This record gives sequence, structure tokens and C-alpha cells, in this order.
Amino acid sequence: IHHNGKEKTLKWSKGLVKNMARNPKGNDRDQMKAMVNGEGDLAIVNTYYLGLLLNSNDSYEASIGEQVALFFPNQLTTGTHINISGVGLVKYAKNKENALKLLDYLTSKKVQEEYAKVNFEYPVNPKAEISPLLRSWGNFKADLSSVDSVSSHYQDAVLVMNKANWK
Repeated sequence: IHHNGKEKTLKWSKGLVKNMARNPKGNDRDQMKAMVNGEGDLAIVNTYYLGLLLNSNDSYEASIGEQVALFFPNQLTTGTHINISGVGLVKYAKNKENALKLLDYLTSKKVQEEYAKVNFEYPVNPKAEISPLLRSWGNFKADLSSVDSVSSHYQDAVLVMNKANWK
């Protein structure tokens, strides 16, 4: 809605629902398993779930991951949506100084590199090196729209999804 408005988003959503090979169920790994097993040609997933599959101790899960290729949409326009993680500090926190130290530590280059390596997520610190697995997926253009501008459409998005019979 943020990029294309309600009407175009409704048309897109109806097309997506119409083309679903099955009703969504399970998690992102389940979507990739279903796709590899012939239930559809693509799945919309978070990239870190592919990392979890590829690094699974379960040989079946690892083999599923090896059969999947990533595609980052909207590379010529708005960029690919990225999930946002956030942290908050309450105004009257008793240990504000220590909380800020913890945040500095968690977002440090060293910790972000390690976190990204074990969780298969892109580091939030731009100075942190990307893990070899993520680097193998190539670079992508991220949609850097502000949270405020996207979240202001939340209620409209729910209405559009309902009109499209989103499952």
C-alpha cells in the first residue's frame, strides 16, 4: 500500500491468493519443503530459514535447503522488504546506563558478526562483515522505507487482505 496504493495492492493480493498452490500452513521451512515436494513453484520466506535448513543436522532438511534458490524481488524499483527488529528502553528505567551499554554491546561489530553467522541474519551494524553463507546469496537492494510510513497503512492492509480472501 505504501508504494502502490490500496487498489493496486488489492489487485496484487487477489492474484497472489488465486495462485496459491495450497493454503499456507506451518512455518517458512514448511513452505520450502512443500515447494520442493511439488506443491507450487515458489514460496515467500525469510532468508534466515533457508540458512537454518542448509545448516540443519537433519539430512532431509539440509537437502531441501540445497534445492532452493533465493530471489530478491523489486531490485529495479523499491527494493526487497526487510524485517525490522527493534529495542526499547522505558523512560524511567532504573538501570538506563547499563541498558545502553548492553545495546552498544549487542550492536557492536563483533557481536553482530557472530549473531549473523549463527542465526543466518544480516547484521544491523553496517561495519559488521556478512557471513560467508549470506555473502553467497549475493547483494540485494533493501526497501528502506521508514517504519512510520509503512505502519501507517496497517489498518488498510488488514482490510485489503480480508477483501482478497487472504488465508
